Amino acid sequence: MRTDAPTAPDDLDTTAVVTESAHRPRRVPAGSSRTKRRWTSVALIVLLAVISIPFILPTWWMATSSLKPMSEILRKVPTLWPENPSFDAYGAVFRLQPFAQQYWNSLYIAVIVTVGTLLVAAMAGYAFARIRFPGANALFLIVLVGLLVPSEVTIVPLFRLVNGMGLINTHWPLIVIPIFGAPAVLSIFIMRQFFLGLPTELEEAGRMDGLGRWGIFWRIAFPLSRPALAAVAIFTFLKSWNLYLEPIVYLSSKDMFTLPQALTQYVDAYGGPMWNVQLAATTLTVVPVLLVFLFAQKQFVQGLAHSGLKG
Repeated sequence: MRTDAPTAPDDLDTTAVVTESAHRPRRVPAGSSRTKRRWTSVALIVLLAVISIPFILPTWWMATSSLKPMSEILRKVPTLWPENPSFDAYGAVFRLQPFAQQYWNSLYIAVIVTVGTLLVAAMAGYAFARIRFPGANALFLIVLVGLLVPSEVTIVPLFRLVNGMGLINTHWPLIVIPIFGAPAVLSIFIMRQFFLGLPTELEEAGRMDGLGRWGIFWRIAFPLSRPALAAVAIFTFLKSWNLYLEPIVYLSSKDMFTLPQALTQYVDAYGGPMWNVQLAATTLTVVPVLLVFLFAQKQFVQGLAHSGLKG
């Protein structure tokens, strides 16, 4: 009796089918992938919320404590929300000191310093980046040394200079020195790094249109540097707004004080701090800073990225 064996072609076909099935990619259901992405996003949001607590909590405590009486602020176990909110401390802020005048002093000084620094830093940064002259690199290194010198080191000679010019108890030192002194060095560096990244073809096109060096800077380079200008503006505004040592040295009358100096003047008859009044004044002080950053945060990040300061 003869038994027929399986033919070779049938074995090859079966093996090919099995191999093809083993290597065929399995399709993941679309709903499963979408659910995984959703849970990943939720986990990331929760993680970021937890990380932000150490940064948000002090600001929250400051704002809510300005609505509390002194007895509630000094409790061993702090409260996250005042038991009986009151705005009396905000009235005391303006009643005990010329706070409106001091607020205006800080505001207009910060605005003038910011605008002046933008112009000076943009021109200096463009010169170091685009104009070739003997000793340019050495001069730029000398300028960068200003970043290494603490302001406390130069405050005494600057005071003697300002005193000799009769500008004590005026706002001129708080305006001129930050614009033309060491505080502007970081702004010059940021602008130089940005202008180094601009294509040279833009300048060549400007020369073909008949523009000189100033025209190329003012009509081409300066308008294109808005991201870097935003970063410089935020840095400069914050530094001027929070300036503390220099106002103490140069100013002596309350109507000339700036906000950081004014915040230390809210004390009781025994020299102790009036915490609720100080916190109310501080809450009013941080409002412009938050507004500036919220409206310019996109340009701020872009400016840092273009200037080479990103991590």
